[in-house]
Parts: sequence; structure tokens; C-alpha cells
Amino acid sequence: MKQSKMLIPTLKEAPKGAEALSHKLMLRAGYIKQVSAGMYAYLPLAYRVISKIENIVRKEMNGIDANETLMPAVLPAKLWEESGRLETYGPELFKLKNRHDTDFILGPTHEETFTSLIRDSIKSYKKLPLILYQIQPKYRDENRPRYGLLRGREFIMEDGYSFSINDTDLDKIYNNMENAYRSIFNQIGLSYRTIIGDGGAMGGSDSIEFSAPAAVGEDTIVYSDDSDYAANLEMAKSMLEPGQSHPELQDITKVSTPNIKNISDVAKLFDTDKENVIKSVLFMIDSKPVLVMVRGNDEINDVKVKNYFDGSQLSLANEEQIKEYMGTNINYVGPFNLKDDIIVLADNNIKNMHNVYVGSNEDGNYFANVNPNRDFENVSYNDLRTVKEGEISPDGSGVLKFTRGIEIAHIFKLGTRYSKALGANVLDENGRQKPVVMGSYGIGISRLLTAVAEQQSDDNGLIWPKNIAPFDIHLIPVNVKKDDQVKVSNEIEKGLLDNGYEVLTDDRKERAGVKFADSDLIGIPIRITVGKKATDGIVEIKIRKTGETIEVKKEEVVNTVQILFKDLK
Repeated sequence: MKQSKMLIPTLKEAPKGAEALSHKLMLRAGYIKQVSAGMYAYLPLAYRVISKIENIVRKEMNGIDANETLMPAVLPAKLWEESGRLETYGPELFKLKNRHDTDFILGPTHEETFTSLIRDSIKSYKKLPLILYQIQPKYRDENRPRYGLLRGREFIMEDGYSFSINDTDLDKIYNNMENAYRSIFNQIGLSYRTIIGDGGAMGGSDSIEFSAPAAVGEDTIVYSDDSDYAANLEMAKSMLEPGQSHPELQDITKVSTPNIKNISDVAKLFDTDKENVIKSVLFMIDSKPVLVMVRGNDEINDVKVKNYFDGSQLSLANEEQIKEYMGTNINYVGPFNLKDDIIVLADNNIKNMHNVYVGSNEDGNYFANVNPNRDFENVSYNDLRTVKEGEISPDGSGVLKFTRGIEIAHIFKLGTRYSKALGANVLDENGRQKPVVMGSYGIGISRLLTAVAEQQSDDNGLIWPKNIAPFDIHLIPVNVKKDDQVKVSNEIEKGLLDNGYEVLTDDRKERAGVKFADSDLIGIPIRITVGKKATDGIVEIKIRKTGETIEVKKEEVVNTVQILFKDLK
């Protein structure tokens, strides 16, 4: 391919507003172009990368007997009404109407669509298990699209769905899908972790996230420094350290505490640390009041609270709700004299606290010398806190470390969440109607460009792994006005093409410095420069990743490239 015939609008400087390294480089290298906030055109170089990623995905999906299909992007809203997600998904859902005033949405994911397909097409367990997938643009109306392709309103995704008659088959497919995803990312050349994930709006039980460590990542990966344990921050656990003391229990006492505004005020008033104060917070989960308690130096993990109740909506109670259910203001909430309809939930770390301080549920008063095992009634305990760096890993091996990561894929065991809602039933081996058991699997195809660019780039530009690079070789005749350079370039180009390599030849009438700068920016794995020594039949080969250069005779170029490519990742 001649570079003069391609649309590669390179820039010397990144446009204003580009913050992430990957965003800046892909804009400068002419891979993407913003059309509107959160929506990008994939220019020829980017689309070549995407196509190669998609081909790797297709190969691995074929290997586990998954069927590729393609669903509409515009979906009838009534399907999402059936599943209950039309109202609960949130403001990120694009909603629209057609000329007949019928409600539609732009698909952010396709559980409902595929489930309805199975409902209308499969009637017997004999047709199961079945795996379907597609590669398609998705749409989410992000409030703050940012970092280029990392968080956009339109993005390309591979989403797959499995349908089986029982959990045993689901487990097999889930494991096969995990292995297929690992193979995909290994082939791409991406550094990643598999971590315990949260199902979020998808619902379901077991969930694994694939996360690519990167400074720009919006997720926090929690991992052990001495084992394979890893989870996202919302799901991470730590090992409880046994208490070191058994103090004499003191009598509970009510203390006047006027003008208290936060836990720090309480700790200061009683001349103690925040870890000796219990923080009590009222939530509304599916319109029901839930009082949650953690130590004063801990943060309540909203996701863990929501997952405990398997609820679809969780929010902090407002001032009116706190007054209605607790009879006090937010600064004095506590687990005493509660109405019968209030559920009380406490973090495990609270169970063995001694002689601590808790809101009395009366304006202006706190209780001192509270001992949860003695003084609390009708309290359920669970892991409800957000872990901290340096705590013991839950498997007892090593301590927890934090790093930033980009979520690149996610797999879920959905169970019968959607099949029950949409009536996707089949006859089992006993002739009885049974809801199909489902799994959901997704890879952020366009997001992978950001992940790779964050991990594999330098001050000069992008460095694409060989399996997904837009071209294998960047061939640069330094001066296209020199007949000998053009002749040697043509000979080398033909030899490489004949041996199956993809070659981008920079035939532009540009200065050498411009060509080399653009080459580094574009990031093709190997560059071959045909310059002054062309008259002697000698060219320079440079490895983009290492910067290593060697001179070879033109007749040795193909063999040299073959050797170099074997060592590239």
C-alpha cells in the first residue's frame, strides 16, 4: 500500500482536550478522528487494527463452537420493559421514537434481544447448549465521555451469549470462554489480569473481569503481592486480623454531643481514633430502608451492600427519609430504637469491637462504651467495606496492592435472570418447561486500541504488537526523486509482498525527518529505510520497539525480516 494513497492525517501536536497518552497518540498518528463528543471515526490505520483483532476473536470463537450473528442496533423498548431494565439501566440508555411514536433504544448490550431469539426459536433441550455472538457498535450516553476510545458514547464490542439446560453446561461454556479470551489477549500481545468482577446492571452471579494495567485506567485493581488473588475494588476482600486485646466491657453511657457534623468530630470529642467510632448510614434499596454500619475509618462499599440484597437500585437516603425512618438528623443516626421495617447490616469488622462510640438515634447524643455483641439486636454481619492497600490478602498469602486498570472484557453467569423475565423456556428431558440457563460475555474491541496504546508506546509514538499492527513493514525510500532508491524499494516491496507481508511504502515527497517522525508515530513493528547506500544495495532495518538497527543487503531483507518477526511479540 502506498502511503500517498492512504488517509493518515498525522499531527505534530495533540488537539486540546486530549488527556490520555493513548488518546493523544492515536489522534496525532491519524488513527482516529472525533466526530462528536464520545464518538470517533476509525480511520484506515485504526480500522486495519480493529479488523485484525476481530479476526483473532472470530478464530477463538470458532474454536469453542460459537456462532457469529448480527442483531439490530436499534431495539424495541418493549423487550427491555419485559426484563425490567428500561427503567433501571440509568440515564446512559439512548431512547428514541419512530414516526409512529413507538419507543426504541440504541443497544448498549443485547441480553434481551438474544434471549427473545432463543425464546422464539428453541423449544427443546436437545438443541442446547448453544453459543451466539456478534461484533457490533454499542451505544451508551456517557455523562462525561473521556480519554478517547476508553469511555465513549459509541464503541465496538464483541458480545456473546450462551444458552444451556443446566448449570453444568454453563460452567463448561464459561470456562471455555475464559480460556478463549485469555488466548485472544495473549495473541494481541496485551498485559492483563483476570479479576473478580461485579455483575452490575447485567445481573447474574459469578463474574470475571479482564483488566489491562494502565495509568489511565478508570478501575482500581486490587491484587496480592504473593498470590494469584485479584479483584476490582468494588469486589475485593481482605483477611480479618484477629483482635489483640480483650478489654473489660464498660457500661453503655449516653453522652451529650452537640454540634457533631462528622466522624472526625466524634473522634476529636472523645479523644480517640476514628476506628473506635461506628459510622451508621441509611440507604434505600428497592425503596426499603437499610441501616449499614462500618468502622469510622472505613468506607462503605455500595456494590457489596447492593449485592448482599441482590437489589436493582441502591441510593443514599435523603434528609427527609432519614427523618422519617430514623427520627433524627444524619449526624446522630445509630442502631437504637429502630422501627421494625428497618433492616440493619454491619460489616464483619464491627462484630468484635469493644467500648466504642455510636450515634444514639437522638439529636445531640451519642452512646459511649458500646459493645456490638452485647448491645446490638437483630443485626446481620457481612463484608461491606472497601479494602485498603496493605491489608492481608483474603487467601492469607501476601498483602493487597492497588493499581489502575482498563476493563477490556467481562464474562458473567447470568443464570435464569433474563430467560425467566422473557419466558425463554424449553422442554427438558422429562418433558417439563424449564427456563434456559444463560451466560453473557463481552470484549471491548475498540477499547483494546486504548489499552494497547497505553501499554505499548513511547515518547515518539505507538508501538503495535505484530499480530494487530496495521502493517508488518514500513518501507521508506528517503528520497523518491532518486531512481536507485525507488528501484531498490520496489524490489524489496515485491519480495516482502510475495512472502505474505503487509507493507506500507512511504512514497511521499517529504523530507526524511518528516517520514521518520511519522513512522515512529504510526508504530509499525519494522521499518526498512532505503537511503544513500541504495546504490550499493544496502538498506537499514529498524525494530520499532527496541530501536535496534541493522544494515543488510537487499537480497537478505526477506530472510532477515523472517528472523526478526519470530522474536517479535
